[in-house]
Amino acid sequence: MLKGIGPVISPELLKVLYEMGHGSEILFADGNFPAHDYDVKKIIRLDGVGIPAILKAIIPFFPLDTFVDKPAILMQPNADFGREPIVWSKYKEIIEEHQKIEYEYLERFKFYDRCKKVYAIVATSELEIYANIILKKGVVFFNN
Repeated sequence: MLKGIGPVISPELLKVLYEMGHGSEILFADGNFPAHDYDVKKIIRLDGVGIPAILKAIIPFFPLDTFVDKPAILMQPNADFGREPIVWSKYKEIIEEHQKIEYEYLERFKFYDRCKKVYAIVATSELEIYANIILKKGVVFFNN
């Protein structure tokens, strides 16, 4: 463990977050997402952890891209689902504590296609369906 780094952040996740460059994308996948069906550079398993806990741990040091209009992408539920996933409000609350952003909402199969291009997938135990979120990493600015 490290001081200031949340215990839900595994060494592998910390390494991947550090490796990612400006514009790289990472998918935080719910427990139903077929993560191992994708041929991406990295798949990180965080069993027993929900996505809000992970976001709360990483967002303080993971800037979202300010050079695009919508640096976070959510999987739009099928029409028969009838509502926005409850967990989305938690994501937005956590992210908004650090950065004001707009969200993109992609239809399920378009979302799956987009996932083929992510740098890494974090497979979680998030129980809510349609809880998948892609984050695009921004630039880390240093004040001299």
